[in-house]
Amino acid sequence: MVIGFDNDKYINLQSNEIKKRINKFGNKLYMEFGGKLFNDFHASRVLPGFKHDSKLKMLLKIKEDIEMLLVISAQDIKNRKLRSDINITYEEDVFRLIKKFRKYELEIHNVIITQFETSPEVTTFIHKLEKLNIKVIKQYRIKNYPQDVDLIVSEQGFGKNEYAITRKNLIVVTAPGPGSGKLSAILSQLYHDNKNQIKSGYAKFETFPIWNLPINHPVNLAYEAATVDLNDVNMIDEFHLKAYKIKATNYNRDLEAFPILNKLLNTIYKSSLYKSPTDMGVNMAGFCITDDNVVSIAAKKEIIRRYYQTIVNYQQDKTPKSYVNRLSRIIKNNNINSNIVKSIRAANEFSFKNNKICSAIEINAEKIIIGKESNLLNSNSATILNALKYFANIEQNIDVLDPEAISLAQDLKRELHYNDLSLDLKETLFALSISAKTSSIAKKAFDQINKLSGLYLHRTTISSESDKETLKSMDIHLTEQTTNIK
Repeated sequence: MVIGFDNDKYINLQSNEIKKRINKFGNKLYMEFGGKLFNDFHASRVLPGFKHDSKLKMLLKIKEDIEMLLVISAQDIKNRKLRSDINITYEEDVFRLIKKFRKYELEIHNVIITQFETSPEVTTFIHKLEKLNIKVIKQYRIKNYPQDVDLIVSEQGFGKNEYAITRKNLIVVTAPGPGSGKLSAILSQLYHDNKNQIKSGYAKFETFPIWNLPINHPVNLAYEAATVDLNDVNMIDEFHLKAYKIKATNYNRDLEAFPILNKLLNTIYKSSLYKSPTDMGVNMAGFCITDDNVVSIAAKKEIIRRYYQTIVNYQQDKTPKSYVNRLSRIIKNNNINSNIVKSIRAANEFSFKNNKICSAIEINAEKIIIGKESNLLNSNSATILNALKYFANIEQNIDVLDPEAISLAQDLKRELHYNDLSLDLKETLFALSISAKTSSIAKKAFDQINKLSGLYLHRTTISSESDKETLKSMDIHLTEQTTNIK
């Protein structure tokens, strides 16, 4: 993989900047954490060199100062809202996150339930948390939030909410997903801190859009592509421009919310903390880009990947046509050519010429490797094996899988009444690992697996969920299609 981002520099700069922000507010900072804390694959795709666990490593660097605070809405518990990316409910994700925090020795003592109202689901949720020695903090719905500032910042507003007692300097506030109420939870905490004569402040940690890149930079356009469901639009932060005469990129929701948010903060503190929404952010990612061309190409590829994924989702009635149209406009308005993902064209040309389902993986700008569907292997499996042979300098006509391993796998599938006996990718990798025990050639191929990380693979039909999961775990970026993609 060609690197365009200095990950070590990012971890150091970001952690140091957070420390500076803590000191600015009298040694207690609530940091609203946007995006994914664990496994930020979007960032690693658009910023080659960014490790998907970079945010975690950055927090671990200053973990003695950190306390985690989780937020979830009572409505999301009651309605069993789903995190579609990992197919678990918001409630389940709270427990998953608590387990992760404790694994890495990140302190967590409280979970805030916003817009609290009693229901059997919420009661059960609270009991589960209590068994984990987690205190539940109830925050209530406030009429005319966020417009009625005088009511909100009063005993009848935030004053009615319970208060989470925190112990550390940096309170990282995160949630299973958007709409959980992180910001209102933080504002309520600031109100109570102020009443208790505790000096504290607010900041926001979001990697995208990157404020010191232009609004139409491919990395920032990739953020728009990733948030078509939220309809986020990159915009110039006019507040920042007016205050500092510096152009900064932000997005519509933050810009729309800033006047009200700033008024709330001013009402609590009787003074202005920030002059712009960009001021609120702590984001040093833009200073860590080492090769703009590399990250620009990577971001354009990510936009194309999102486009193909969204078309498939639309054809399967999972997303509305408006999402496809929005991505199409981003691509057209910014002259992004789908051929930048070379595996797409290569796979389609081979498939059309040979009338076969196939997959193609882009090794580099000059090398594409193709694998076709057969009775033994599906096309993803064939392509991955061919790519491993390429990296291991094994002739393509040499078999690396033990025929006995294939036969045993197919016998099992036959016994279990599988319709398709060809090995999927996970089964193929298991067969390769078994073969590697007795074959030096198979071992040589097996040892190349990490070299596939970051590569793009296209399949001319829809992959199974098992293959999608395996490719994702291998950090291989999948594009695919049903029919007639234009």
